[in-house]
Amino acid sequence: MQPMLATRADADPRHGSALPRGPQWVYEVKWDGVRVLADTTGDRLRLRARTGREVTAAYPELGGLAAVQGAVLDGEVVVMAGGVPSFEALAERMHVRDPARAQRLAARAPATYMVFDVLMLYGVDVTRSPWQERRATLERLTLPERVELSPVYDDGEALWEVTAEHGLEGVVAKRRTATYQPGRRSPDWVKVPHRATRTAAVVGWRPETGSPAGPGGRAAAPSAGARLGAVLLGAPDEHGTWRYLGKAGSGLAGRRGEELVAALRPLARTTPVLPPDDVPPADARGAAWCEPDVVVDVAYLHRTRAGRLRQPVVRGRRTDVGVDAWEVP
Repeated sequence: MQPMLATRADADPRHGSALPRGPQWVYEVKWDGVRVLADTTGDRLRLRARTGREVTAAYPELGGLAAVQGAVLDGEVVVMAGGVPSFEALAERMHVRDPARAQRLAARAPATYMVFDVLMLYGVDVTRSPWQERRATLERLTLPERVELSPVYDDGEALWEVTAEHGLEGVVAKRRTATYQPGRRSPDWVKVPHRATRTAAVVGWRPETGSPAGPGGRAAAPSAGARLGAVLLGAPDEHGTWRYLGKAGSGLAGRRGEELVAALRPLARTTPVLPPDDVPPADARGAAWCEPDVVVDVAYLHRTRAGRLRQPVVRGRRTDVGVDAWEVP
């Protein structure tokens, strides 16, 4: 089963938060983590990312969820840094599959599961029940260690101000009567972020100066010794056509850049997945093109008229989302 998704409404500094208003809405914090469904309907606990891929091994500290019997819970895995959720702190955790390493990381930077919905309990499907009934069901549960119930609020504008003050990602508004609609991006859930972030695919990369991609600047498969200088980003539009989003050179230092190069190396292709002439010559010069199989989380200032991301910064690689879950450029 896939999670229900929220539609996005960007904040407008001139007109407030853009949150829907009225007594039919409630509001939650938009947590800066990764979406996970916790499934105990089988013979053991299974944690699944939005893509359906199992990620149980990455979060051993959430094993207590097995005590919630016959359930499918929906929530966000977060790692705290400085008292607020940090995607950068979580990025190191989400790719881990080795149990020993996962245990070490859990001891150093433990994750918390912020649960905000229930799809099934004691083997009974509750997705057709309204949100307010599902919430009441959640509130009656005894939750294990490292699992918290995401708070809800009646005053969206007050929550908007508080989340901005504390550096949280944003606010999600939910209609009280909404059913749970698996795999659908529904207007019954509306997310409004404080800062612009999105996922994007790496469609090409450029090495650091002095580590060329190939003879004469031609595209080439990443070499073993190449260091990452910048990534070229893209995403499919509503028609499935790939569009160029821009070049990101920030956020690639150290281990993050090394891991991205290792992931990109076997994905080399001779031409970009993007339409001809979609990439400005200055960005394409010396680029090594790749299949768009590596997804990163990007923060940016705003979008240009041409649809480019202004000053994008890579926050980390994502393995919990696929192309079908992305927002169009």
